[in-house]
Formats: sequence, C-alpha cells, structure tokens
Amino acid sequence: MASASFVKLHTSSSPFIGQRSFNQRSRSSSRSPAARVSVIRAGSYSEELVQTAKTIASPGRGILAIDESNATCGKRLASIGLDNTEANRQAYRQLLLTTPGLGQYISGSILFEETLFQSTTDGKKMVDCLREQNIVPGIKVDKGLVPLPGSNNESWCQGLDGLASRSAEYYKQGARFAKWRTVVSIPCGPSALAVKEAAWGLARYAAISQDNGLVPIVEPEILLDGDHSIDTTLEVAERVWAEVFYYLAENNVMFEGILLKPSMVTPGADHKEKADPETIAKYTLTMLKRRVPPAVPGIMFLSGGQSEMEATLNLHAMNQSPNPWHVSFSYARALQNSVLKAWQGRPENVEAGQKALLARAKANSLAQLGKYSAEGESEDAKKGMFVKGYTY
Repeated sequence: MASASFVKLHTSSSPFIGQRSFNQRSRSSSRSPAARVSVIRAGSYSEELVQTAKTIASPGRGILAIDESNATCGKRLASIGLDNTEANRQAYRQLLLTTPGLGQYISGSILFEETLFQSTTDGKKMVDCLREQNIVPGIKVDKGLVPLPGSNNESWCQGLDGLASRSAEYYKQGARFAKWRTVVSIPCGPSALAVKEAAWGLARYAAISQDNGLVPIVEPEILLDGDHSIDTTLEVAERVWAEVFYYLAENNVMFEGILLKPSMVTPGADHKEKADPETIAKYTLTMLKRRVPPAVPGIMFLSGGQSEMEATLNLHAMNQSPNPWHVSFSYARALQNSVLKAWQGRPENVEAGQKALLARAKANSLAQLGKYSAEGESEDAKKGMFVKGYTY
C-alpha cells in the first residue's frame, strides 16, 4: 500500500519538558515556523485501520470485554465456586466465544493474551470462533497499574516497553485492535502529573498500535470512587480528554483509526444524589461534543461497576438523537454477571449461560439503536457491581 504524506506542525515530543500548562503551550506559537515543521508519513495500515474501526462501530453492535487478567478472571470463577485453573478459564471463554448468534450484537471482543493464543477443547482457535461470526478479535496490551511517584497517591499504566514487538505478534495471531486502560481518580485530585502521564501513555500506545496494524482503544477511565457531584466529574472529564487529544495529535495518531472507551459522566459512587439516565446522557454527550472530534468512528463506553440495567439504560438515553460518532458499549461485568450466574461452572448449563449472554448483548444492541425497554428485566440485572478501588 502506498504511503500518503502530509505536513504537520508540532511542538516538543515530550510532555514533561518544562511542565507546560495548556495555556503556556498556546503561547509557544511565536517560535520560528521553520523549526516546527516536519513531514509525517501515514502508516501502511491506514486503510485497514479505518475499515477495522468502522466494522467495530457498526449499527446495533458493541464490544464484549473479556480481557481480565488471569488473576481477575479467577475472581469471576470464585464467585461461582470454581478454582482458577487454565481449564476452567478455557471452559468459560469457550462458552462466551462460541455462543450462536453472538455476532448479531457483538462486533469485537477484547481478549487477554492467554485467550488470544488459546483453542477450544475441540482444537479450534478462539480467534477463529470470533471470525466466523464477523467479530473482530482484540487484545489487552497494557501491563497494569503501578504507583506514580511524585503524585497524590495516584497510579500510572505500564507496558510501553516491548509493545511494538508484542503488537506485531498479536497481529500475526489475528488481533486487529488493542486496549490500554489507565485510570484517573477524582478523590486524589487528580494531579496535573497524573493527568499528563495518563494522556501521554495513551498517546504513545495508540501510535505504536497503529504502526503495527491494531486499532487502539483509548481508555482513560475516570473512576467512580468518591462522593463528588456529576458537575465535578464533567469538569475532570473535560480536562482529561483535552490532554488526551492534545497528545494523540502530538504523536501523529490517525483519529479515523481509533476508538474511545470513556467512562460515563456520573456522580461519584458515594454521592448522596443519584442521576437518572437522561441526566447522565446529557452530561456525557456534552463532554464528548466539547472534546471529541467527529473523525473518531466510535465511542464504546465502559460500564465501570454500574448494574447491567443501569449501563443499558444510560446507553439507550444517549442514543435518543443522532450523534457525530457511533455511541455503543464495551462492557465486561455488565455483560458477564448474568452469564456466570446461569452457568455456575456446570457443563449442562452452558446453553443457559449462552442464552444469558445473548439476552444482555441484545439489550445493549437495542440501547445502541435507541430502542431498549427495561420491561421484564430481572432483579439481578438491577444490582450494582461497583467495587471500591477495583483492579483488573
């Protein structure tokens, strides 16, 4: 594929030089233009990246996120009394990925590395199970959160070392998109350092992913932890996404070949007043319209500990009028909770577990189309799943 070239203006390649604020950056434009112009060449995967992103952001479909680490998957299994063994993880992933008709509602699935290279008990590759239903295989590429020195008890996401070579291997194995999750904590500030680190890390990851043929999901999760108001969440979300898109542009990331996985704009989990779906939709879409360019193909929301029904109702409310982007879901717990309870780790319950997955996937598909009704939802679907300080 011929590479296209274009000219881009940019400032320093590192966010840490001088610790400039956003306002200070804008004053740097007085520097000589000749010193600030460079020729950037679009990557050889450009057309494929755009097509992959469009496939995932297709009407009535969203992402099944089953990229929990083996340790976190163990927590899922423990909830139904199963040991955390590779055979049990394989059985659970196989149940999910071989569900008949899943591709009608699911366009992509984020996998953990073990699952990407795993086969079913019949010897079929898990990625092939997805491809047969026109579901794009994805891969979690970050290496988890660690303490951020010099911050207010905050964290940063590691995993950039060796990412290029790992991404190339993931592509060969069949992955076509990637996921990198970092977090921002409102009770911790968040500090300028933590926001900058989150944005810069996401931008570097996104550039490396695109260079290796993977559509990057950009996910700075703003945690639900705290007793703050929805207005505070809006303020922080706008600040975070402004930084993220600044550094995505600095790193020459092609916006048409990315997907976003934002938190919904809600009050903190401990806030005295809950917000209804219409309010959450209004605040969330306000934030997105202020910060996200229409070139981005899809907004795939995380559920963040909301109940299954809450996550679906909120998504439905956001699709009551046209949006500049495909507004959909990339849910983990909000798609799996009912499945685990129906399955209980028993071979004779596999079909029941798959029916539960299809029911939740269909509900969120209808929400993406703005046609969901909560009538007939079970009591289990209404139970919140928020866990303070939740880790993957």
